[in-house]
Amino acid sequence: MTCKCNNNLVNCLYIVRPLLPFIPDVRSPSRQVTFQEKFVWTTLAILIYMVASQVPLFGIINSGASDPFYWMRMMMASNRGTLMDLGISPVVSASMIMQFLGMLELTKVDYSVKEDKILHGAASRLISMIMTVGQAIAQVLTGFYGDPKKLGWTYCILLIVQLIFSGIIIILLDELLQKGYGLGNGVNLFIAANVCENIVWRAFSPKVFFTGRGIEFEGSVIAFFHLLFVRTNKFAALYEAFFRQNLPNMFSFVSTILLFAVVIYLQGLRVELKTESTQVRGQTGMYPIKLLYSSTMPIIVQNYVVSHICTASRFLYRRFPTNALVRMLGIWSSEGSSRTHPIKGLCYYIFPPESVFDFSKRPFYFLFYVILTVVSCAVLSRAWVDVSDNTPASVASQLKKNKMTLKGVRDINNVSVLSKYIPTAALLGGCFTSLVVLASNLFDTIGSGTNIFLATSIVHQYLELFAKESAKKQGLSYID
Repeated sequence: MTCKCNNNLVNCLYIVRPLLPFIPDVRSPSRQVTFQEKFVWTTLAILIYMVASQVPLFGIINSGASDPFYWMRMMMASNRGTLMDLGISPVVSASMIMQFLGMLELTKVDYSVKEDKILHGAASRLISMIMTVGQAIAQVLTGFYGDPKKLGWTYCILLIVQLIFSGIIIILLDELLQKGYGLGNGVNLFIAANVCENIVWRAFSPKVFFTGRGIEFEGSVIAFFHLLFVRTNKFAALYEAFFRQNLPNMFSFVSTILLFAVVIYLQGLRVELKTESTQVRGQTGMYPIKLLYSSTMPIIVQNYVVSHICTASRFLYRRFPTNALVRMLGIWSSEGSSRTHPIKGLCYYIFPPESVFDFSKRPFYFLFYVILTVVSCAVLSRAWVDVSDNTPASVASQLKKNKMTLKGVRDINNVSVLSKYIPTAALLGGCFTSLVVLASNLFDTIGSGTNIFLATSIVHQYLELFAKESAKKQGLSYID
């Protein structure tokens, strides 16, 4: 097998070439897919995902143990104990691995070369499938669904097969959308669907609970009207509806709506640089540089890293609670909370605070966490510009390819002008993203701040996609 080399480094993509016939793929459309067809395929993908999220895995034992992935669930678009237990985690992990390999120059992709595009997609799917198989086996054999000895080998194998099969379905659905049959990509679509479903359910759920205060509805909005109707003291009813414990309340609902508004506002902040054609005199345009230049990827990476460290620490502490290195990583306890949380070690300082009152209870921890989150998101946002090839040089090259240049600027100076805006936008975007997420976590929004931020950004992107597709359908131009 011949491998191409670049700067004395082997291009790892060509290792995948012999495996191409065995890697599942979605054939690219042979014609232009209409907007109506894209809408149908996107809706179908959501329906498949939503149904699979409600179908329980066959053969599990309900041990009643706490969920180690609880605070990652919405970000992974997963639902515990169902076919969507793994969610999009393998796909996102594969994407990060491919980006990391590209950063190390172990993979070189020229998207103008058809073979490179095919090999890159195949390598990403292969890593996704390897991650799916690995996670499925690990979760079953570590007792995630019950003691493997009690389950027996038959049920263990059956659980692994179910997880692998559903994981491959998610990989192919993501590929289907990215190939142009649908709108956007599967990762964003499934995260948004999962978060929005959770918000709607927690706001309008008709499920009834019998508590010490009487009958209560789970949905915060339904509970609000129910309490106002049945309570004689309306002020007490309002207070209970807004601040009740252990069930969704109106304060969380209102905080979530406000967060949506803030994120949408931030999405609209941009600097527009005037451009002009290098061939057609008088033809001008605008090149927008958004404040959230790196979009949602930095906060996803930051949360995935923190989540995996905490998850590994929790598993290790359960098995080796007396090991000194394990205890340095994190000591976990469930006292004073319905879920396990770190009380000492590294994980104690990187675990997100539960409320704004943590500032008065644990000021050093609170300040350390805020600084760590803001700095890490800013650094990741700046680094993502280079990793995703959205550097000033890449943008200048794109303008040149489109026969455009910045107005009043010579072609050779485009990079230096763009360098004044893009790195700054990336750093500020990372800082603002982390601050908004932190504020939403402290003020008890429905779901974590990261998930709400992701969902809002993704929904906003989909609205832009709809606007762009509608404009194309009507024969109008659309400027991003």
